[in-house]
Amino acid sequence: MTADKLPITGGCLCGAVRYSVSAEPIAVRQCWCRDCQYWGSGSATVNAVFEVDKVVMSGALTDFVSKAESGNTMHRGFCPACGTPVTSASDARPQFVILRVGTLDRPSNAAPGMTIWTDSAPQWAHLDPEIPATPKGAPPLPPAAR
Repeated sequence: MTADKLPITGGCLCGAVRYSVSAEPIAVRQCWCRDCQYWGSGSATVNAVFEVDKVVMSGALTDFVSKAESGNTMHRGFCPACGTPVTSASDARPQFVILRVGTLDRPSNAAPGMTIWTDSAPQWAHLDPEIPATPKGAPPLPPAAR
């Protein structure tokens, strides 16, 4: 993604939730953890990680809190009207927010750079051999720029 694609905009299916992002993603990952398979209705999710202070959100999200396989407490935000999963965030990294790439107005601009939790993927899952993959969670993200 390049700066000429800014701002990055998106939202839920019904339009009740919208967002705008003033910076490029720190990382874009395809995730096959079991939690993401539930959120993705059996598939992986594709997630773009942003600094939380670069994202402006409008509309209410319902917060679903759970413990991830990594041990982190996760907050997953979804639209209460249409059910679209929009965000994820970890208590361990409050400086970042994850936006589901499927909610971007231009999802083609955020291709995954890594596939994570491949050990949890079903046998039939397609794992792109052209991008790096890891059997569990991703390596740490860089500190948020201030």
